[in-house]
Amino acid sequence: MSDSLVIIPTYNEKENIEHMLRTVFSLPDAFHVLVVDDGSPDGTAEIVKRLQQEFAQLHIEEREGKQGLGTAYIHGFRWALKRSYEYVFEMDADFSHNPNDLIRLKKACSEHGGDMSIGSRYCPGGKVENWPIGRWMMSYGASFYVRTVLWMNIKDTTAGFKCYTRKVLESIEMDDIRFVGYAFQIEMKYTAYRLGFKVLEVPITFKDRELGNSKMSMSIFKEAFLGVFKMRKKKIKNKTL
Repeated sequence: MSDSLVIIPTYNEKENIEHMLRTVFSLPDAFHVLVVDDGSPDGTAEIVKRLQQEFAQLHIEEREGKQGLGTAYIHGFRWALKRSYEYVFEMDADFSHNPNDLIRLKKACSEHGGDMSIGSRYCPGGKVENWPIGRWMMSYGASFYVRTVLWMNIKDTTAGFKCYTRKVLESIEMDDIRFVGYAFQIEMKYTAYRLGFKVLEVPITFKDRELGNSKMSMSIFKEAFLGVFKMRKKKIKNKTL
């Protein structure tokens, strides 16, 4: 039994999902994977279910229609907390996050005292590949903007590659997490930060997807831009108190 669960939300990722799963399961450390699929019409879920016959450590939760990234992860967090996992990861299916870095994110928590670790593009040593300069400027500028508004000492505030220790997820009141898109990533970090947990950034190389289509949209970006002001006023409750 592994103590580590990787949650991968999917919507139309048939080009990537099998390769991603095989890569994760080939790592020297043992990871379980939970795919949360939002009714992908391209057959992503069918690929995962076929692979379950080969990999006992592979799980899938299917939902009706696109419900948003944030709700997919919260669904996965609740699933994980009903089981005995100590480390729970967020990761994209499209190889923009290198699966080999899962081991480094885990070590940041298990060996270096982090309560939560972030695969960071913008801390020393982190970088981005294959992005047009305009997209890089938008992403880097968004992280700077979030740090400025929320007074949060995290370089990559919008990162989506993360490891949570169990105690962090047990302490966060999931019903109070309001955002479902890009802003979800900010809100989870901000909540953990405000609760006093130690957040470590691990430098990674982020690569733009090569297969499939990006889920980023202007409405998701707008949610994040406006949402940080609402977060600033938010009262943070510790679920374990």
